[in-house]
This record gives sequence, structure tokens and C-alpha cells, in this order.
Amino acid sequence: MAAPRRPIVRAAAVATAVALGASALTLPAFAADEPAAEPAAGSPKAPPVYSVVDGTLNWGFKQSFRDYVVGMARGKITTSGGAQQAPSNGVFTFGGAKGTYDVGNHALKTSFKGGVRFTSTLHKFDITIADVKVHTKGKTGAIQADVSLNGAKQNDIDLATLDLNGIQPGHGEGGAVTFKDVPVKLTAKGAKAFNGMYRKGEVLDPATLTVKPGAPVPGPKPTPSTPTKPKPTPSTPTKPKPTPSTPAKPKKVVGGKMSWGLKESFRRYISGGGKITTAGGAKKKSNGFDFPYAKAKWSASAKTVDASFGGSVRFRFQGHGIDMTFSDLRVKASGKKGTLYADVKAQGRTRDDVKFATLDLSRVSYAAKNDVVLLSKVPAKFTAAGARQFANDTVGSPYKAGDPIDPVTVALTLSDRASIPPAAGSSGSTGSSGSGASGMGGDTGPAGSVGGGGSVGGDTGSLADNGSLAETGSEIPSGALFGIAGAVVAAGAGAVYAARRRGPGHGVRA
Repeated sequence: MAAPRRPIVRAAAVATAVALGASALTLPAFAADEPAAEPAAGSPKAPPVYSVVDGTLNWGFKQSFRDYVVGMARGKITTSGGAQQAPSNGVFTFGGAKGTYDVGNHALKTSFKGGVRFTSTLHKFDITIADVKVHTKGKTGAIQADVSLNGAKQNDIDLATLDLNGIQPGHGEGGAVTFKDVPVKLTAKGAKAFNGMYRKGEVLDPATLTVKPGAPVPGPKPTPSTPTKPKPTPSTPTKPKPTPSTPAKPKKVVGGKMSWGLKESFRRYISGGGKITTAGGAKKKSNGFDFPYAKAKWSASAKTVDASFGGSVRFRFQGHGIDMTFSDLRVKASGKKGTLYADVKAQGRTRDDVKFATLDLSRVSYAAKNDVVLLSKVPAKFTAAGARQFANDTVGSPYKAGDPIDPVTVALTLSDRASIPPAAGSSGSTGSSGSGASGMGGDTGPAGSVGGGGSVGGDTGSLADNGSLAETGSEIPSGALFGIAGAVVAAGAGAVYAARRRGPGHGVRA
């Protein structure tokens, strides 16, 4: 009589474990009646997994929805694939359950045959539920299905949740286990699949699940491990691998300066009766100015420099209506070419980032030496915009694009201990055999002269001493005087204009 009792005992054990999630009750029940399989030597016995060989799911989704479909919507409900609907618009039965029950984690996984379709031409919907599955674990679970809404299909969504708390399993014919009237609620995905007709958490029809457990599912056969004797490996002295050298981080610019004199002839012209002053850390020297470092980027491999410098220099000649300030200097160099930018304030107007001069870097090296990057005595020429800064409304600018100006020297340091060579501070001069502007150490520079040798047009004395241009300031607008004077200085014949204005007998030759 023992043999017929095995399916009943097995079913009771499965039912108890599913409903209560209690492995302590499940395992003894199986052990009492099932012959124990001999575990492999040295390996623990794993909890068994049983097959589900048959069963049904009775569920109507929601009675009010079924009534709505065949009533107000004047639609149809049809079943297919083995699913059936009870008379009088009753619930649906999905049969042919297949699956497994894992005693170890109390997980029941079953799938059922058949599907159900809800259609309404009047209310324009077509909903199909198919490939129905039930999965539980402990006291919770879900009804899973493929749901199509007007042709848009969602596969294997958890359509509804199951609550197995307090559900006591019943036993049926052939060892079947029944979980009757399990509470069911709609999920968020289920609500979406039904076109938002219901909300998440909506109470649906209760479900009744019946499963028939089968035999234990055989697990993988253990493969006996055969110990292998390690073969003796002859010791071979290994050569130490060379440690790859870590590439040094590229150095960053930490300081530096820029040396430049603008244009020597212009400096000498201003020093003949005006003032040259520096501010913001810029410093005068005998042949130009030094501007302090602000920030910079440099790459030796790419041959690029982008350096900005602080400080300013101001040129004033009140009698000739000149007041110009140059500041915020920037050198941007790449390969053999570069540009000098400046903010220029002249005659009451300010222009920022003027593309002031072009730079010829064909003879410089971007490589650092003793942590110093030195772009020395870089030839520079006015751009059209740079020349235009000296223009006035009367005669325009005395300079034109392409005219040479004083060369530019940029020195950048890559460490705090780096020292800029003295040569980096000498900007030199362009097109002059003189020693540069005299009197650059003070504000007024009255000792400067126009032309070489300290005289104008021969032995007549300096322009500053003669005062010819200064005295004409009351007769001609200052802007015109600036333009004419600048042009005359650039041509090396400042005395010609003064002599013609004042006539003979004033000590100035034509």
C-alpha cells in the first residue's frame, strides 16, 4: 500500500512549501516516503526540484470587464489554444500546466496553454491575453502573460500579483494540489496593457491554481575528480623584466616676461616733448619695456605658445594731442607664424584684443632649455589693424600694414628656480643704428631727439629745444598735428613742416 501513497505525500509537501514557504516542513515530508538518493562522495545533498506535470489556472481577469465587453461595448470574448470560458460569461480555464517546483527556494514556475481575446468594433479595442504563466516564491507570486493591445504586443509582463498569505492548499485526485481563491491585483504594466482602463492595484477576480507534481528533476551527475600528480617543473632562472619608465608629466609654465619697445622712432618722437609712463608691473628699460607674466600655455611637440602679459605703457604728448595706452598684451604662436594682440586706448577710445602685429617665428625654437622657453627677438610687423590705431580724422595713420616695428622677446619659465638669460630682456631696435630712446628712465624723457645724431636736418638743434611743432598747437587741431607729426617723424623730416609753418629766420632749415 506504500506505493499509491507517494504522489499524495509528495503533493502535500509541495503544497505546504508553496503556501507557507517552510522548508522545515517540506523536507521531512519528502524524506519520510521518498528513497534517498546516494550523494556523491564528499558532496552535500542539494534540495530536490520536482516537475509539474499537469494543472490548471482558473481566472476571469475581472468580471466587470467581461460584462462591459459583451454588454455596453457590444463586443466578443473568444478563447483559443485549449483555453475555455465557463457558461454565462464565466471565468477562463487555462490547462496543460508544465513546470517545476524548487524545494530549496520554494519557487513554483508553471506555464499554461491557451489564450483569450476581447474585441469591440464599437469601442475600438482588441486585447489578447496568451502564453499565461504563474510563478510564486514563498507567499508571493504573479500571473505573467503576453498581452496585445490593438496590435501592440508586450511579452512576458507581470500582469497581476498573487498574495498567498493564509491560503491553505487542498488535495485532489492523482496527488493534485489546489490553491483556491488567491487574491489578485493589477500591476502597473497590466494597467498599461489594458489601455489605462484600470489603475495599478485594482482588485481583479481571484485565481485558483491547481498543479500536479511529478518526479524529482534529475540534477547534473557529478564528475568524479581524479587527483593528478603535479609534474616536476625544472627551475629556470628568469631574467628580471625591465621596469618600464614612467613618462614624466609635461611641465607647465609658472612665470616669465615679455620684452618689447613698440617702435623705436615713435618712442623717440614722444620723448622729444611728451611723457612715457608704465603701470601694472610693466617696467621701462633703455630699449623698451618689460611686461610681467600673467598666464601661458606651451607645447614643445606641437610648437605652440599662447602667453598673456600684464602691465601697461602710456605715451602722452599734450601739445600734439597724443594719449595712447597699450595693455593686456598676448602672443599667440604656432609653428613659424604668430600674432601679437593688445588692448589699445587712444584719443579717448578703447579697442580690446587688437590684432596688432604679425610675428615671424621661423628662426625660433620652442624647446625648453634649463626650464626656460625663449622666443628671442622675434621680427614683428604692423597689421592693418595695428597701423590703424595711430590714425586720426585728418590725415590717417603715418604707418601701414607691413611696416616693421620693434622685435618681440617672450621668455617663459617652467620652474620657480629657472632663470631667464639676460639676453631675453634686450628687444633691440628696428632700422636704427642709434642706441634707442634716451631718457627712458624717467617720465618725461626730454633729452630724446628725432633722427640720428641728436639733431633735425643738420646743425639746427633738437626738435624739443626748438619747440617748432609745439608752438603750432594753437593754430592747428591737435589730432591733425599728431597725424602730421607722426608722418614727418616716420619720414625723418620733422623740421620741414615746422619751417614751412613759421617761415624763414627761426633757425630751422627746409
